[in-house]
Amino acid sequence: MFLDKVTISVKAGNGGDGVVSFHREKFVQAGGPDGGDGGNGGNIVFLADRGLNTLIDFKFKKHFRAEDGSAGAGKNCSGKSGQDLVIKVPVGTVIKDAETGSVVADFVKDGQRKVLLRGGRGGKGNARFATPTRRTPSFSQRGNKTEEHKIILELKTIADVGLVGFPNVGKSTLLSVLTSAKPKIANYHFTTLSPNLGVVKYYDNSFVIADIPGLIEGAAEGAGLGHDFLRHIERVRLIVHVVDISGVEDRDPVSDFEKINAELDAYSIKLAGLKQIVVANKCDLLGDLADEAVDDFEKRTGIRPLKMSAIMQDGIKVLLDEIWNTLKDIPESEPFEVDEDFQFEIVDNQSYEIDRMDDGTFVVSGGFIDMLSKNVVISDVDSNRYFQKKLIERGIIDDLRRRGAKEGDTVEIGDIEFEFVD
Repeated sequence: MFLDKVTISVKAGNGGDGVVSFHREKFVQAGGPDGGDGGNGGNIVFLADRGLNTLIDFKFKKHFRAEDGSAGAGKNCSGKSGQDLVIKVPVGTVIKDAETGSVVADFVKDGQRKVLLRGGRGGKGNARFATPTRRTPSFSQRGNKTEEHKIILELKTIADVGLVGFPNVGKSTLLSVLTSAKPKIANYHFTTLSPNLGVVKYYDNSFVIADIPGLIEGAAEGAGLGHDFLRHIERVRLIVHVVDISGVEDRDPVSDFEKINAELDAYSIKLAGLKQIVVANKCDLLGDLADEAVDDFEKRTGIRPLKMSAIMQDGIKVLLDEIWNTLKDIPESEPFEVDEDFQFEIVDNQSYEIDRMDDGTFVVSGGFIDMLSKNVVISDVDSNRYFQKKLIERGIIDDLRRRGAKEGDTVEIGDIEFEFVD
């Protein structure tokens, strides 16, 4: 099954907590703090793999989480860092932030890597907080927590040439003749339901050609499989536009040609501006009338199409020459513009806010408070002093005064409640 767009959730690992521990050894008194640091959380890493050609692996697994860092231990042992989670995607995959639509990565080469989310930093053990005046700290630091983010994976086929045209005009047959690809071929519409790629060998050169499933009128607005098809020609450098010149299905090749171009124009200005080689396929069905049909097409469009019978392999050499002579003068496609300034929103460990309740209680909350209050043993003198010191350094005490806090007012900070002392 071919799948080329999916939304998944990713989360880097949390940092492990630092621990409170004191050295205990027979005949050794006052061994001091020896709590180790927590390990860092694992990163979320994406890796482009040429061996993949669909996003089907993400159909049933939607949530990806890197390993958390382990907590520290006594004897100054640091916790183990979480293992990175490496997620493989096909070459040609574009990653977007689901909330903003910003392009955060574009994988155009095999083996290309991108660290999308970094794991949380491990917390400090109590040994880190020992000072000449604080010899036995009874507190440690918690590891940084990470948040889950939703991202969109879109597979945009990487090819030099794109075959476009209405259903059943012979694109798959042409691809099979030009390359060693073996697409499904049958005489009914929408035989091809996913892009087929093939490598064309041209003397000492080669290029990649993609058979884009048959477009229909309204594709740019989502008719049929709409954008699911059109996204796969966003990277091509040249379009080979195939029309059924025979008109055996009561179709007008000129009308079909104009409708497909209108869809390309509606979908993307870039696509509309790409060079095209127009191929008049199925000339074998017209016999001696083929030249007349080609002349009529040129008269009505101003474009002389190449005569072709893919099934008879007639006109292949001329087409290959035309493709290569055109392609060699067109520069390589540029990757999609990645928003280098984009950053996923992270847990804010520095913010706080102060609210005054109806009963006069001041409530201080926020990321900074969550980190600080959970590390404190309020009954421990050193821990309490460290807590107050951090409140003063952060400016929270001064902010409480500005908000009207007076001697004896009740202040709640996290799970801790105390009387304000000025």
